[in-house]
Amino acid sequence: MSSDCNYKRVMLKLSGEALMGNDDFGYDLKVLERISKEIKSVHDLGIEICMVVGGGNIYRGATAAKAGMERSSADYMGMLATVMNALSLQNMMEKNGIETRVLSAIPMNTVCEPFIRRRAIRHMERGRIVICAGGTGNPFFTTDSAAALRAIELNCDALFKGTQVDGIYSSDPKSDENAKRYDNLSYKTVLEKDLKVMDGAAIVLARENNLPILVFSIHTENGFKNVVCNKGDFTIVK
Repeated sequence: MSSDCNYKRVMLKLSGEALMGNDDFGYDLKVLERISKEIKSVHDLGIEICMVVGGGNIYRGATAAKAGMERSSADYMGMLATVMNALSLQNMMEKNGIETRVLSAIPMNTVCEPFIRRRAIRHMERGRIVICAGGTGNPFFTTDSAAALRAIELNCDALFKGTQVDGIYSSDPKSDENAKRYDNLSYKTVLEKDLKVMDGAAIVLARENNLPILVFSIHTENGFKNVVCNKGDFTIVK
């Protein structure tokens, strides 16, 4: 691979759990600050960035549905949690000098802007980071699917997923010492092996639109910048 940072516009997908640090719920402000600086280092390269963040550190709709809550209501509550996470990231990034806009699929004009594709693109062209909140605005879809959808809508060159480990493994490397790590995979292989990096709908959407997915550890110092510049450890799906 070339060492050049040859992306013009990228989508960064973060889980809500990535914001918790060692806490069991909510945010670790030190983690928020570190992640915001990681994002700034990529933005400083002149790369346009949009983001989708999950809400699992606050509320998981699928889990609540399994416990007996009506699924659509549970998913809408999860979408609201993503807005809270987006606002927390916006606050921290702007403290670090990064102009940021939150655009939500669920309109809430007193809190943030509604998601409008042309508006999001214009923000990025003006050097602002766009955080897409509220998932797709529909129940039964994960924030992985939202990230793939927004990446395609906003003409991103690739989707970068920051996870707890440095790529895609055959099983959970934290519990299986024999887990195999992959450097590259096809969309077909990810689906056939049922590798749990993103949900199937997101993988299919990426495949149909030739959107590469790069999976890396968000906890590695300079991890985001390195993978954008084709360095460090990551798995690419294409």
